[in-house]
Amino acid sequence: MMRALARSAAARAVEVPASTLALAALAGVLAIAPLLARLGPESYILSLLTRAMILAIAVVSLDLLVGYGALVSLGHAAFLGIGAYAVAILSSHGIADVLAHLVVAVAAAALFAAATGSVSLKASGVYYIMSTLAFGQMLFFLAVSLSAYGGDDGITLPGRSLLLGLRAFASDIGFYYVVLAALLGAYALIRSIVASRFGRVLRGVRENPVRMQAIGFAPFPYQLAACIIAGAMCAVAGVLLANQTEFVSPAYMTWQRSVELLAMVILGGLGTLHGPILGAIVFVLLEEALSGLTEHWKLIFAPLLVLVVLEGKGGLVGLVTRLRGGCNG
Repeated sequence: MMRALARSAAARAVEVPASTLALAALAGVLAIAPLLARLGPESYILSLLTRAMILAIAVVSLDLLVGYGALVSLGHAAFLGIGAYAVAILSSHGIADVLAHLVVAVAAAALFAAATGSVSLKASGVYYIMSTLAFGQMLFFLAVSLSAYGGDDGITLPGRSLLLGLRAFASDIGFYYVVLAALLGAYALIRSIVASRFGRVLRGVRENPVRMQAIGFAPFPYQLAACIIAGAMCAVAGVLLANQTEFVSPAYMTWQRSVELLAMVILGGLGTLHGPILGAIVFVLLEEALSGLTEHWKLIFAPLLVLVVLEGKGGLVGLVTRLRGGCNG
């Protein structure tokens, strides 16, 4: 019996969470994707997967707000636009270094998140949602009015950003792996935040804000900090998106794009982090496949999203968990 207990204890010690295994498998597939892409239209596949991973960074940041803070935002794409316009504006003035782009993008997004969050968080429920929508649209119309930077037509970049004077992003494959590393770094950062004392308080506020106040934790500072972190990370995704497309327009920050980001979170699974990454990739692939069939592809996608949410009770992650439980049973 002692040997059995020892083996059981050892098994528990080496047991790896299913979420970690799922993310490792997904990262492995993405890592070898450029090799498999050589069997088909390589540039097309790389471009599609790179875009999916960039949006996944934005979606992971949104999951911190929605999944762990219960702060549903319809203006999150504004931060994507801030990052993209940081690249466009600085590049048009001859500042092409990506480090400068990142510093300006993160600082601008953090300031915007602090300013708008301090106002929006005074409301709750649908009033909070509508205030995020209003601030997002405000930034959208500001971008439209920037005639010096293309206005509504957008602006084409002179090229991808430089890294310390080197054309580190020039290669599509090299840029692909930069984006993959950024995605894994974003996941690790948000995962560590969620597992920290800050994350536990944020989840406590989500479950019962009155109880958290009663034990001495004011919800506002934690929620505002979450807004700033999520906004800054989404701006990093905007910097990468601008470099991938080498074009920036106000369309990056429309409320429709914010709804798409929210749909990716719901599709993958709220409050899981690895789920939204999968949701972003599946969303982009479905969008590409369905848009080839009809321009009204969203009429097909919407019922699929509802079906996954209802059947999985937790997006794709919940659906997979349910199927595994059924197979084990």
